[in-house]
Amino acid sequence: MRLTLTPLAEQDLEAIGDYIAADNPIRAVSFIRELRAQCPRIAANPPGYRLRPELGDDIRSSAYGNYVISFVASPEEITIIRILHGAPDIPAILTPGDSVQ
Repeated sequence: MRLTLTPLAEQDLEAIGDYIAADNPIRAVSFIRELRAQCPRIAANPPGYRLRPELGDDIRSSAYGNYVISFVASPEEITIIRILHGAPDIPAILTPGDSVQ
């Protein structure tokens, strides 16, 4: 099964890394590695993660630390849509168009 990250998800990772690096550059690198390592775990069992109808059709999520990895799954591909901090209003941030970009 193919695993892809949208450009927005890649931007999210960069922003998360930059934020953490302001205080702890070494931890920023290791945490981004951990977030990226969670993505193949998602691909191994997509139905095992919570369906999030409030975010859009067929969107699921996986929590990792304080972050939420939002994704869609098809039989051929897992697409990571966004990787956002769990505190903000994620439905307000994640727009329907995000799922295909």
